[in-house]
Amino acid sequence: MKEDLNDGRASGLEGNRYGFHRVIEPPGAMPQAAWRIDNRPVLYDNEILMDVEVLNVDSASFAQLRTAADGDPQRVAAAVTDIVRQRGKLHNPVTGSGGMLIGRVAAVGPRNPHFGQLHPGTRIATLVSLSLTPLQLREIRRVDMANGQLDVDATAVLFESGIFAKMPDDIPDRVALAVFDVCGAPAQTARIVNPGDAVVILGAGGKSGLTVLRQARLSAGRGPVIAVDCGEAACDRVRRLGYADAVLNLDATRPADVYAAVRDALARLEPQEREGGTRPVRTTGGRSPSANEGPRLADVVINCVNVPGTEMSSILCARDRGMVYFFSMATSFTAAALGAEGVGKDVDLVMGNGYCAGHAEHALQLLREAPELLAVFEEKFAASGSPSAAVGPLHALDEAAGTEKGMTK
Repeated sequence: MKEDLNDGRASGLEGNRYGFHRVIEPPGAMPQAAWRIDNRPVLYDNEILMDVEVLNVDSASFAQLRTAADGDPQRVAAAVTDIVRQRGKLHNPVTGSGGMLIGRVAAVGPRNPHFGQLHPGTRIATLVSLSLTPLQLREIRRVDMANGQLDVDATAVLFESGIFAKMPDDIPDRVALAVFDVCGAPAQTARIVNPGDAVVILGAGGKSGLTVLRQARLSAGRGPVIAVDCGEAACDRVRRLGYADAVLNLDATRPADVYAAVRDALARLEPQEREGGTRPVRTTGGRSPSANEGPRLADVVINCVNVPGTEMSSILCARDRGMVYFFSMATSFTAAALGAEGVGKDVDLVMGNGYCAGHAEHALQLLREAPELLAVFEEKFAASGSPSAAVGPLHALDEAAGTEKGMTK
């Protein structure tokens, strides 16, 4: 049974802007870093309460869950259930990541800045991670094993600081959900790629990689764009779009192979690229190429791979004073920092930030302006025929995480 909802006034519950009031363990932690949070569907005065329809699990997290379950949808559903039961949120303890969701607004607290403007029944997608979102999960109805999307009956909470987007009318729900999940990637790409840059994208055939690839092509202009992915299906998807100057089918966990193939591809492309003018020198952030660097390497490398162990492939492909941007949640920043030091690479290592102003609309507009890209997303997400599992009501979750340690109802 769902608990009765209220508008925040009757309860007298005052919430903190960043959600500190929901943290159970350890006390004083931020909700994302906390091991357990209070997921009771009771509205604090500055929160938004949502009835959840679909969970979109982060790519790195779902890859780990799928591997651990040997590809069994029932076992994936059981693992998700267990995580939410233990933590009050969908926060994968192995990858540290979550995902995002689509839901309908159930109630808005009177101190929330959207009170009076966001009405019950409005369909929204959260643009903050499930790793910090209080979630009470009652039923998993279907698990899409190809795309990491779960149809559910659940209730979630968005804090006052949480951001969201209203669902668009002109793009299918599951496509919009997939794009919202990675919308920070193309927006950040627009900031870091300059005209004439040589760009390498690892994991170019996934949802983040495809949007990054499109933006890189727009931003780099005549600069060479190299797409790397593992598997012919992903590479064929990239080739059909025609955005990349070279598409390489490589295992990104094998840095020597990736380095050699990217170096050779850039060497082959350099004469073509110079037709019509000389490539501009990259000057962003004070970076400039070294005259003694040797073979041409990438000005910008963007890592969108959803498995661990790809840090050195990214670093080796970047020129001295170039940039490596890690959007992947599977990245080990220890491995990246120590690895760059170990091979004497003077490159800027940038941690991907999933948020920048206007990122959701930016990503949607990429699809609207590129029918061929929208068609690929529709083919992959809108009419998925992947294996799925139907799971019955999760009675064990009727007791919210917040009630297990003496939290006041």
